[in-house]
Amino acid sequence: MYGSLRLPTSNGMEITKKQFTPVSQDDRKNLDFKAGDTVTVWSKILEKGKIRLQAFEGLVLSRKHGKESGATFTIRKVASGVGVERIFPLYSPNIDKIEIIRKSKTRRSKLYYIRTKAVKEVKKRLKSVTLSQNEEEVKAEA
Repeated sequence: MYGSLRLPTSNGMEITKKQFTPVSQDDRKNLDFKAGDTVTVWSKILEKGKIRLQAFEGLVLSRKHGKESGATFTIRKVASGVGVERIFPLYSPNIDKIEIIRKSKTRRSKLYYIRTKAVKEVKKRLKSVTLSQNEEEVKAEA
């Protein structure tokens, strides 16, 4: 009784596929980008009654849920020395277009290790800056 689901197709009733988002799902489904690629996402932003486009360009860290309706992808960029990550739904109507800037070959499907790698590089730079300041102070005293 509960195991099967019967859909009526006769007596004038038709099963139709409905598209709930104004986005062309086939175009988004066929986008060929993966973790490691650099992409620009143009998102629509409503400001004072007008819609403007804002670009977010960065490295794709991950793609989740394949080509399903709930598919998402994470992008990371460094803006004024601070790492910024955004998660975008693949089929969101708020995304105008997705441009693939650069493709790259990676060995992993999720590049979360880049977060810690970036932190290590920043710490290394800070250490070298403080060491050079200390050397200048020693030279000034002598």
